[in-house]
Amino acid sequence: MVQNLKLFDEILDFCRHIADANQIIAACVCSDYALGLSNEKSLAEVLLIVHGFQPKLMNYLKVFRERSAIVLVVDQGVYEMDVERGFLGEAIASGLLFPYIPLVNGDYLRFQEIKLKKRLILELLENLVLAFPELSYEFHIKPEYFLYETILSRARLFPPMLYNVFNFMRKDVKKKNVENSLKGYLEALKDLESENVIEFSDDYVRISKEFADKAKTRKVRFTSLFKTAQRALFTSLLGFFPKTLSFISQSREALFRLQRFPKENSEIVHQIEDPQKYLYVPTASGLIPLASKVDVETFAKKVLCAGEDAKVEVEEVGGVLNDVYLVRGLVNGVEKKVVVKSFRDWSSFKWFPLTLWTFGTRTFAVLGLSRLERECAINQLLRSKGFRVPKIFHVSHSQRLIFIEYIEGENLSNIIKRILASKTADNVSKELEVVRRVGEEFAKIHALGIALGDTKPENIIVGKNGEIYILDFEQASRNGDMVWDVAEFLYYAGHYVSPFVGVRSAELITKVFIEGYLGVGGDVKIVKEAGKPKYTKVFSVFTLPHIMLTISNACRKADKPKGISHG
Repeated sequence: MVQNLKLFDEILDFCRHIADANQIIAACVCSDYALGLSNEKSLAEVLLIVHGFQPKLMNYLKVFRERSAIVLVVDQGVYEMDVERGFLGEAIASGLLFPYIPLVNGDYLRFQEIKLKKRLILELLENLVLAFPELSYEFHIKPEYFLYETILSRARLFPPMLYNVFNFMRKDVKKKNVENSLKGYLEALKDLESENVIEFSDDYVRISKEFADKAKTRKVRFTSLFKTAQRALFTSLLGFFPKTLSFISQSREALFRLQRFPKENSEIVHQIEDPQKYLYVPTASGLIPLASKVDVETFAKKVLCAGEDAKVEVEEVGGVLNDVYLVRGLVNGVEKKVVVKSFRDWSSFKWFPLTLWTFGTRTFAVLGLSRLERECAINQLLRSKGFRVPKIFHVSHSQRLIFIEYIEGENLSNIIKRILASKTADNVSKELEVVRRVGEEFAKIHALGIALGDTKPENIIVGKNGEIYILDFEQASRNGDMVWDVAEFLYYAGHYVSPFVGVRSAELITKVFIEGYLGVGGDVKIVKEAGKPKYTKVFSVFTLPHIMLTISNACRKADKPKGISHG
C-alpha cells in the first residue's frame, strides 16, 4: 500500500510537470494496474485531463520505480466531447468502462463515467429495438448485459482492447471488477428510469413502449449505423497508433500484448461472457436467456417429462414456407405432444412466388430471426392480455427454434367447410357462431394495435370446450395492416367453395364474421377497405371470381351496428 502511494505521488509529480501552468481537471490510473493485476511487470496506464492542453492529445512514456507507465494527456474539451457524443469514437473515454483508480478529482471522473455509460446504454437499447422490433417490448434485461455488450463490442472493433477485457475477466479479479464497473451502469439506469426510457421489474430492466416506438424511426437507424462506423475508425486511428508507435519499442509488455492477438483473438472472445445470457424472453416456462442452446430431442424430452431413454418421435407437419414438427412421446403410457417450429431464412426460390402474389399489397418478414422474434413477442403480448394462444415452453434463438404447446381441437378450416357444404343455415348454427366469435377476437386484437399478419382459417383452432385459439404470429406486428387480416380470413375461406355451389354460404360466413367484428367495436373502415381491389387482386389467384365479388360486396356494404362508435 505504501509503495502504491509513493508510485502515485511520483506519477502526480510527472502529471504536474506535463500540465505546466494549465489546470489539471482529473487524473486516474487505469488498465492492468486498476484491474488488480499490479505485479512488477504490468504497465501502469495513466489518463490525465488538462484544461487548455496543447496539442490536445499526447502520449508520454515514463518509468516510475522500475515500472513502465504511459500517460495519455488529453484536453478537457476534447475528452468531454468523446464522453458526450463519441467525438473520438470513445478511443479515450472507453477507459471509464473498466475500473480505474482516481488520483485527482474522482467526483469529476465519476460524473463523466455515468454520463458515458448512460449514452452507451441508450445506444444498446436502440440497437435492441432495431434488431428485435417486436420482441424488444418483452425483453427482460439484467444490468450485466450492458456491461458485457459494451466492452465486447468495442473489443471486436479494436482487437488490442481484448487484452484489457481478458484481464478484466480473470477468475481471481472478475467478481470485484464486475461489481465496480456495474455501479456506474446502475446509476445510469436510474437516470434513464426517471426519463421514462426504461422501467425496473424486480431485478430486470424493461424497455418502455415510448422509447421503443421512437427508436424505430429511420433517423435513429441511420444514426446507429453512423456511430458504429465512427467508433471503428477512431479507435483504430487514435487508439492503436499513438499507443503503440510511441512506446512499443520500449515496452516488452506492450509488444507481447500485440503479438499474441492474431493467434488468440477468437480464443479470448470465447472466454468472455456472452451478453445474451443476460437478455431474457418470457415463456410459459419462465424467462429464457436469448443465448439458450438446445436441440429438439433434448428439450422435447424435458417438456414432455420423458426420461432419457424414452422414445421421442418427430413428424414434419409444416408446409412450403415453414418447418414445423409435431413431437410425440410416451410418458407413463400416455402420449404427450409438443410443436416445434424452425425459423429458417426463406430462400429466394420460396420467397419469389410470395413476392409476386402480394406485390403492392403486403410485405412479409423473410429472415428467420425476424419471424422468430415476432412469434415470441406477439404471442406473449396476446397471452398477457387474456387471449388464448399456445404456450411457449422454450425458445432457442441461436438455433432458431421455438417449442410450443400442442392445442387439441378442431381446425377452423374444417368448420368452414361444413358450413359451405350445408344446405341451410339452421344445420350449422353452432359453426356460424364460431365464425362470429372469431370476428370478435380479431376486433379485440386490432383494438390493441396488433395486426396478426397470417389469418388463414388453418391458423385458428377451436378447443374441446369451444375456446378460440389463434396460432402463428411470425408475420404479426404492432400497427401493421389490419385490413389484410380481415381480407385474408374471408377470401381464403372463400377458396374452399366448390365451383358447383352457389354464393349463399360464402355470403353468410362473411356477414356473420363482420357482425362479430363490428359488434365488439371493430373499425368499419377496416372492413370496407378489405373489399377494395388492392386486396381482392391478391386472392383472385385461387378463389373463384363470383365468390370474390360476393365477399367484396359484403365488406364494402358493411355498416357499424347502432350504439357502436369509433372514437
